[in-house]
Amino acid sequence: MNRLRQLPSVDRLLGEEVIQDLIAAYGHEQTVSALRATLDAVRDEVRAGADVPDAVTFAARAGTFLQARLTPTLRRVINATGVIIHTNLGRAPLSAAARAAMEAVSQGYSTLEYDPLEGKRGHRTAHAERLLCELTGAESALVVNNNAGAVLLALNGLARGRGVIVSRGQLVEIGGGFRVPDVMRESGARLIEVGTTNRTHLRDYEQALEENEDVALILRAHHSNFRIVGFATEPSLPELVTLGAEHGLPVLDDLGSGALLDTAQYGLAHEPMVQESVTAGAAAVCFSGDKLLGGPQAGIIVGKAETVDPLKRHPLARALRADKLCLAGLQATLLHYLKGEAAEEVPVWRMIATPLAEIERRARRWRRALRRAGIGADIVDGESTVGGGSLPGETLPTKLIALAAPHPDRLAAALRVGDPPVIARIEEDRLVLDPRTVSAEEERVMLRAIEEVTQ
Repeated sequence: MNRLRQLPSVDRLLGEEVIQDLIAAYGHEQTVSALRATLDAVRDEVRAGADVPDAVTFAARAGTFLQARLTPTLRRVINATGVIIHTNLGRAPLSAAARAAMEAVSQGYSTLEYDPLEGKRGHRTAHAERLLCELTGAESALVVNNNAGAVLLALNGLARGRGVIVSRGQLVEIGGGFRVPDVMRESGARLIEVGTTNRTHLRDYEQALEENEDVALILRAHHSNFRIVGFATEPSLPELVTLGAEHGLPVLDDLGSGALLDTAQYGLAHEPMVQESVTAGAAAVCFSGDKLLGGPQAGIIVGKAETVDPLKRHPLARALRADKLCLAGLQATLLHYLKGEAAEEVPVWRMIATPLAEIERRARRWRRALRRAGIGADIVDGESTVGGGSLPGETLPTKLIALAAPHPDRLAAALRVGDPPVIARIEEDRLVLDPRTVSAEEERVMLRAIEEVTQ
């Protein structure tokens, strides 16, 4: 027990010069907390027979404790998985213009709800509304915090306490918890299911209208992250709009991803486009801002003014509204589309549009750099995916770098804990990296990280 008396007090440690460096970096209160935690751990070790450490060791251990405790957990990663819209990794990376716009409005005050021309209060909805209407052909537009919120707001505002008809084949679950029946229930609307899992006919909707007098809305939900193939059918959106018009009912179209460009021109299946839904006559179309649109997280509603404008005044609209950073990034992203440069400037579309020859050229460059560092690497054929609940089963051809490693799981784990973390994937017992989802600016950092963990 005499050795325990040799342990320094917190006050004594605070007087050491090496501890002063911790106070300068992390603050007095956090440093004291770290020293107490370190002393508790050392006390147990001394009881077990260990020597009493010196002040430098105390400082090092307290510093490790502080770094683990105070390092932000939300940080940048390098996505080498080949999944373009990776939900777990933050979905769509933003364009340089979108990042600059968000930084600009975060540095001080902004025109979020102020009209400088009139010198009076403005509306935050105005910043993206004009662009959205011009791009989609809609009469009105509203931005909220995500697409689940957009659907919830639309259902609550248009059908609370009344029935909403939807095909059983469209009762989808997206991500970790967006389920159409659950959102319908929380909105206060009553779900009216029609048809079967694989086949729903227009007559099923007609029968539901005959049997229910309180129908307020027809909902079409895009399948998004799955496909029904084989003996399957469901009415088209124009058919539902026509049926709705005959009964004086609006049609709400939940598109999910919300493409503004045609995915078919890049060798993928055609993803329903927002413009198509507006042209078909949907009263309101809901979609995400951070999937195929390629902007910040947002939920967007576009459509007829008589349908969308009342939603802007709905109490839920304030609870779900987008902030200034979202609106700034979204506005900059939409401008890329308006200027016809989305395929070059919006990272999601740039990745989708990258030709295989360019990916192979980058893969060869990576292989040369790795081999110069003494790291075995080969180029193999592979497939990239869009991800984010978009285009299920669709892939883009790519070239992968396969690293020669006896334990690919350990190598992947080591890369994940780097700074920044590099996220790869294991395929056929090899760790592989896909150039499609790694920007040119990230290449050098990623290659250095691989060198560090393989030496």
